Amino acid sequence: MTNPNRDALIARLPKAELHLHIEGSLEPEMLFALAERNGVAIPFASVEAVRAAYSFSNLQDFLDIYYQGMSVLLREQDFYDLTWAYLERAGADNVRHVEIFFDPQGHTDRGVAFETVLSGIERALYDGEARLGISFRLIMCFLRHLSEAEAEATLNQALPHLNRIHGVGLDSSELGHPPAKFARVFARARGLGLHVTAHAGEEGPPAYVHEAIHDLHVERIDHGNRALEDPDLVHHLARDQMTLTVCPLSNLRLCVIREIADSPVKRMLDLGLKVTINSDDPAYFGGYVGANFRAVADALDLSAKEIVTLARNSFTGSFLTAEEQAPHLAAIAEAAR
Repeated sequence: MTNPNRDALIARLPKAELHLHIEGSLEPEMLFALAERNGVAIPFASVEAVRAAYSFSNLQDFLDIYYQGMSVLLREQDFYDLTWAYLERAGADNVRHVEIFFDPQGHTDRGVAFETVLSGIERALYDGEARLGISFRLIMCFLRHLSEAEAEATLNQALPHLNRIHGVGLDSSELGHPPAKFARVFARARGLGLHVTAHAGEEGPPAYVHEAIHDLHVERIDHGNRALEDPDLVHHLARDQMTLTVCPLSNLRLCVIREIADSPVKRMLDLGLKVTINSDDPAYFGGYVGANFRAVADALDLSAKEIVTLARNSFTGSFLTAEEQAPHLAAIAEAAR
């Protein structure tokens, strides 16, 4: 049930977003504009036709359209415009820090240079920091439906740019592609001083979460819904306070849950897990981070204390240092009064 006081609290709380695929913020209007600007033919006659296509029964249905949408991203300015549009929306939701995923393999395989992708995204992120007060970390993802050798090649491409990249992640089709498949490239990334995170337990079984922890040695788990099926795993996650980056509206649109009231967020909080709220691919899933907060708060009747905990978790679960987190946590405490 909608609660105006709760909505006001959500609006004024500073937030960090830790699970956002920048390519997944490509709104239909921008897709059309970039297609026209770059002379790219797309299989949709209108913005409405694109939105009608955003009806998915599973992760793979979504990914098929997601990769199709990428085809309009060709030039550095395209990546800048995409990222800036996301930052403006995030800023409107009082997001103060973002940790953005990008998928270089989805672009380099199309002949777009790694530097083109990185420079466009990064330039917008620096402008967002200067003009909107939004700090950032940039996370390069490996596409798990491709081979580990291809992930190694992507890491090699990134080597000249490691001072501009803060971590690596693992995304794309989960089923049939367990985290252990990428153990060696993740070990190499850790050795290079990069943070590590991985999608696990969205559609894949709890065993994939185990592998992400024990084979990839991740610092946090992206999604992690199905971890709740394994009591020993829940105990481990609670004991170590490993962050879970849950994406409620994404879960709903991808049929991971049947209705938003099935979101695991409250159960995770009750179990002492360090859960955060994120938008994943908001252009495709119907809402940015504020909409995700409101959806679960209403459906699960979250208390003010629980909402504040979610906001705090978003910063303490980030790759910011404790010193960098401190002013945000203080601002949350002030907003919660």
